[in-house]
Amino acid sequence: MNINTRKIGIIGAGHVGSHCAFSMLLQGTCDEIVLVDVDKAKAVSQAADCMDTGIFLPHRTTVRVGEISDLKDMDMVIISVGKILDEGRLQELKLSVSIVSEVIPELMKTGFDGLILVITNPVDIVTYYVQKLSGLPTHRVIGTGTGLDSARLKKIISEKINIDPHSVEAYMIGEHGDSQFAALSSATIGGKLMTQLMKEKPEIYGSLNFEEISERAAMAGWEVYNGKKSTEFGIACTLTRLVNAIYHDEKKILPCSAFLNGEYGHSGVYAGVPAVIGKNGIEYIVELPISDDEKIKLDRTIGIIKNYAESTGV
Repeated sequence: MNINTRKIGIIGAGHVGSHCAFSMLLQGTCDEIVLVDVDKAKAVSQAADCMDTGIFLPHRTTVRVGEISDLKDMDMVIISVGKILDEGRLQELKLSVSIVSEVIPELMKTGFDGLILVITNPVDIVTYYVQKLSGLPTHRVIGTGTGLDSARLKKIISEKINIDPHSVEAYMIGEHGDSQFAALSSATIGGKLMTQLMKEKPEIYGSLNFEEISERAAMAGWEVYNGKKSTEFGIACTLTRLVNAIYHDEKKILPCSAFLNGEYGHSGVYAGVPAVIGKNGIEYIVELPISDDEKIKLDRTIGIIKNYAESTGV
């Protein structure tokens, strides 16, 4: 009997990549994690630090350092290269594109045939670029997109109405960036539309300001970054949730950066939308019943994604 071990490769072992490894380590997501980074000494230290936790965990995971050539047989490869630049998003995009232009062809030369999950920002455009470079089907190249932003949205709503965030179903959609917005016309609390609850229980829900909630969720990442010059814990859990949904074929609806093929009236672009995630990656995209105002916002944010892509020739 053959028992297949679960193997994950991470390209980029900085703040984000190392915390993704640690999050998967804590949750027992896989059996082996291979870290690849141009700073070999840092990667070695990150792997050693992760392995030091092994005695405290109920499951065993090996974290080691390797080269891209070692990623051939990985089930999934996480792309977490690059960094946030004070010069702005366009410069950040150019840096990210230059890095993935090197690593993705090298990865594909190994014969890798798994799934690629992209965290590198601007994630929607980089995911599109990674898919083109890899030649993999679009459903097997997924960006973290608005996954973390949607988690922040649920937290904000739950705090305002004093309800557990697990009872809130709401999504940030569009660009993982300043133009994203909360699709609150379809948001539910315990399965009931929030807009309906605002009418029925104005003493609890009547003071909700959709624009303020949406803006807070869109800017929440900057609040974290401005204080510590990085974000790591939330995005690591976002990534791990995607990986677990794939490994367990959960058919779980999760917000992510997915390739649109007519959904929401757009095609040929990756954007943050809810999608069903299973063993093959993205099973299909879920189209929310958005309002006319939200459709205008969605058209705008997708237009911004396309404009950035065109600026680099992607």
